[in-house]
Amino acid sequence: MATNEKSTTVKSTAKVTKTPIAKEAKAPVEVKKVVTKAPKAKTVKKQDTARINRRKVLRGVVISNKMDKTGVIEITRKVPHPLYKKVVTKTTRFKFHDEKNECSIGDTIEVMETRPLSKDKYFRLVRIVEKVK
Repeated sequence: MATNEKSTTVKSTAKVTKTPIAKEAKAPVEVKKVVTKAPKAKTVKKQDTARINRRKVLRGVVISNKMDKTGVIEITRKVPHPLYKKVVTKTTRFKFHDEKNECSIGDTIEVMETRPLSKDKYFRLVRIVEKVK
């Protein structure tokens, strides 16, 4: 017959010596200094400045000049239709600043983007490409 023997193990507890917190605080601690280099400032060349400050220059036809020192230019561009790929003509109208009121209806002109001069006006006249006959 088999006998059921239970083996028991005795766990021994080790004595832990506690050091006072004050002694731990007085112990020297090594502090490593980490020196990081600051990133160098990017220098801007003259060519880069011209590229950054480039403003849009658009060419179109004057369709209205009835306002004082203001005209309306119509820009036409050809864009392929996104689905059917047929070339479609799209037109956009912008108000532009004409300081000397020198534009007339039908003139082909160039305008340049500028700071907002009014609610709708943020282009200025650069030059008249072709006067109407």
